[in-house]
Amino acid sequence: MSETEPNIGYVIGGGLKASLQARLTVPAEKVQEGGFVIMETEEWLFYGLVTDIMLGATDPRFADEQSENRLPPQISRLLYQQALYTNLEVLPTLMLERGPDLGSPKYEAWRKEHPDGATPIPVKTIPPQHTPVRLASAGDIAEVFKGNFVIGYTREQGHPVQIDLERLVKRSSGIFGATGTGKSFLTRMVLAGLIHHSSTAVLIFDMHNEYGPDDIAADTGQKVLGLRGQLPQKVRMVGLGAGATIRGQQPDFTLELAESDIMPEDIEMLTRELNLRETTPATLSALVHCFGPTRWFAEFRQMTTNDYIEDDNGKKIPAPGSVQAWAAQNNVNELAAVGLRGKLERVFNLPYIVERPAADSLKKVIDSLESGMNIILSFGDHEADLDYLLVTNILTRKIRRLWEERTNQYRSHPQQHKEPRPLVIVIEEAHKLLNREMAGQTAFSAIAREMRKYGVTLLIIDQRPSQIYDEVMSQLGTRITGWLGDEEDIHAVLSGLAGRDALRGMLSRLQPKEEVLLLGWGVPTPIPVRTRRYNDEFWRALKGRDKVVTTNDLISRLGGDE
Repeated sequence: MSETEPNIGYVIGGGLKASLQARLTVPAEKVQEGGFVIMETEEWLFYGLVTDIMLGATDPRFADEQSENRLPPQISRLLYQQALYTNLEVLPTLMLERGPDLGSPKYEAWRKEHPDGATPIPVKTIPPQHTPVRLASAGDIAEVFKGNFVIGYTREQGHPVQIDLERLVKRSSGIFGATGTGKSFLTRMVLAGLIHHSSTAVLIFDMHNEYGPDDIAADTGQKVLGLRGQLPQKVRMVGLGAGATIRGQQPDFTLELAESDIMPEDIEMLTRELNLRETTPATLSALVHCFGPTRWFAEFRQMTTNDYIEDDNGKKIPAPGSVQAWAAQNNVNELAAVGLRGKLERVFNLPYIVERPAADSLKKVIDSLESGMNIILSFGDHEADLDYLLVTNILTRKIRRLWEERTNQYRSHPQQHKEPRPLVIVIEEAHKLLNREMAGQTAFSAIAREMRKYGVTLLIIDQRPSQIYDEVMSQLGTRITGWLGDEEDIHAVLSGLAGRDALRGMLSRLQPKEEVLLLGWGVPTPIPVRTRRYNDEFWRALKGRDKVVTTNDLISRLGGDE
């Protein structure tokens, strides 16, 4: 067997739902909240998470009186050992069948039933009282967290914790943390891992131009390496609008939207941003009915307002080509049409919406993703919420439709069509697109709910998870969260997870930087980790220039199972 850690205590009570109680046999400061522990019986290994550390006494008087001040040290120490104690509260999460010894006559039959060996399963029973408890060793961590990317290290002993990136992207996921907790650095690391290791294509909506080019850290002033410069063969940086630059760099190509790309639902999605009225859907419907779905935007854009001429009788009437004239001819409320035209002026003036783009850059983005290239769409100078809401929704809506079509074609005729490449769409400031009011109007909510079967998932980054629609939060398979100071945000991140009450305090007591709690479907069990640092050393390790010690390496060094 591989080397194990010494025992730190033994089970004294508890239950499957109420957590287990363990009596410590080492000083309390040797164990931390969030410690990953093993309870070992003859047949099973039980894995658990320390969720509380409590002092106790056989008699309250022993705790109240400072015996060390009035008794000889030897007696005081003996009294302390016998009358005062520390208990752990342990949340049981997994169990692993040990199986018979290699030399046992039962081993052959057991091996036939478990050809790939035993794997940890969700806990369904508990260890008996007095079962020894120990901190998890490197081999224990490796047995549970099998993956291809080291995201961090256990806080007490520094054992590497790996995640399986291929599993992570099979469902939508989220990275959360209050402002200043290092979400951007953590996101860069995860994205670098996905781009380097995974067969999944990644589309990053880079609202603040952080992920493509090199940057300067706001708190340290040090250089932060961008994904484009480090992975130039796998990443394309796209600028929004003709002539766009990103932090002084030329993008690989630019993206312009055609007037025909704008659909009525894209405008309705901007209801709160543009303060649109309840008459807007009726006016938009009339425009589409009159000019068609690809021409309505251009025609409405060219209409004038408050433009009048005199008829033969000297009476003022709306001039041809005016909003008022169109409204009168199509039985549309004139005030509603004029009001909508005025509020859409902000959209009509966007320089990246043109009649005929110089190139079909929208198709170029999609073709690049299908070929396995990863796209960072940087918004450059267009950092307003209007730009972000409009562009992300239009592009995502087209991607959703295309991936659905191609997946259905592949499933119907696999010999004639190729299965589309899995895709992860990365969105920052997710609450702006996925709040209760917006979720039903954007393509993102549908992707979170329905698109996993078509190979499209979301990676959302946000500092206020409580503002994200709870139906969307419930669809997030994996949640990687840093410190959150707001109780509502903590509740949102833990919603729908087993043991959330026990994890609440752990999440609120994370260090403000470089600590995260891994939760959900993409990891076998919740665990707090100290994250890797995003620096030159990280990139050297990712590219194989420096060797990162993984849990598999440690198992090999320890000799593995005999």
